[in-house]
Amino acid sequence: MDWEVLLRSALALLAAYALFLLALAVHARRHPEILSMTDVLRLGPDVLRLLRRLAADRAVPRWARLLLWALMAYLVLPIDLVPDFLPVIGYADDILLVAGVLRTVVRSAGAGALERHWPGSDAGLRLLRRLAGTGDPDTRRSRRNTA
Repeated sequence: MDWEVLLRSALALLAAYALFLLALAVHARRHPEILSMTDVLRLGPDVLRLLRRLAADRAVPRWARLLLWALMAYLVLPIDLVPDFLPVIGYADDILLVAGVLRTVVRSAGAGALERHWPGSDAGLRLLRRLAGTGDPDTRRSRRNTA
């Protein structure tokens, strides 16, 4: 295997993770009631574990599991739709792709699959629920009661 390709891939993943952490850190500083810095640091690895767990879950539809495996392969490969050396947008496509696939999978498998496999904190789960479009169950309940 070509070590240069492997090294570039590792550096690209590290840079994407650093950019992701920076964006979350800025958000966490502005909204400490929503997400703590510890949650920010754990979110990336927790999302990767979530993707792997959902992809291995036989209760998730087969097409959704295949989609998750394809996403994980795309994230590992050094070839991107938008090259990672471009500032901000190079990594934004990866984040948007993860969000879109996760949203699709959670909508087909149900919010219970997300909650069952989420390895992180409650604040991280709330953020992921928003990302997946399922919302916070407590918020939905209170909205229904006031309507």
